[in-house]
Amino acid sequence: MSSRISEIRRQFNRSANSYDAHAHVQRLMSDRLAKSFLGWKNKSNIVGLNILEIGCGTGMLTEILVTEWPSASITALDIAPAMIKLAEQRVLSDEANFNGIRKMTSDRLRFLHADVEMWAKNAPTSSFDLIVSNACFQWLSNPRQTLGHLRRMLRPGGSLIFTTFGPDTFCEMHKAFNEVYRANGIEPQRHGLWFLSTNEWNSLLGESGFSSIQFERSIQTEKYASARDFLHSVKAMGASTSEAFTMRGLSSRRLFANMYKEYEGKFSIQGGVAASYDLLLIQALADG
Repeated sequence: MSSRISEIRRQFNRSANSYDAHAHVQRLMSDRLAKSFLGWKNKSNIVGLNILEIGCGTGMLTEILVTEWPSASITALDIAPAMIKLAEQRVLSDEANFNGIRKMTSDRLRFLHADVEMWAKNAPTSSFDLIVSNACFQWLSNPRQTLGHLRRMLRPGGSLIFTTFGPDTFCEMHKAFNEVYRANGIEPQRHGLWFLSTNEWNSLLGESGFSSIQFERSIQTEKYASARDFLHSVKAMGASTSEAFTMRGLSSRRLFANMYKEYEGKFSIQGGVAASYDLLLIQALADG
């Protein structure tokens, strides 16, 4: 396992218990994703459905899958064992059953601790009818290769439906960082992930053999009490990775203090500061 993947797993393990309290946008994405695959469900007459969920996290989407497809075989995969533990509690516990979620037997619902990019290389061909993922694909190190494996794993007529973040996500933060770097005569660095555009996803999916590719894009603006609170919330979801490194003459403490000041000076709204989330919903078919 690469050092990057190990760090991602560590972050999500650490943030598992605080994730749901800060995951408002991810819940919104999950609901939109559910509407899309329910539309697919209405068009599908597949018996004995096999579903793969990539990046199940705390079970937010898994819960919907279990409710809507109680007779399907569902594999819910995640890189962080602490997340899987919470997902199991959400979906398989007596409390979940009491709350109206139809309990699934272990042969119908399988939780799998794995890095999808490694696991997919050896996954069986034509083994799933539907692959879904919520707010996960931005973490892929090699999306081209992984999409190729997912295409191979889908049966003819199967679908890949996922949500992820687009390039305008956290644009306020990036602009604030860039201003601080430039003010200090330093070339700006990227803090956080790079996010692919719809054109880039379209190319990758097409190259991987998918067809009938559809996109929905929207900007969701969230409000936080301060720039510091915004970053705290991101960290509490395990999404605070960065490849930026400390520059000579600009300490990390000074960098962030100046970034907060710049952020709040330019992106304040009534009651706090704005943070943009560029939300992508992507569907693609595996034609026979």
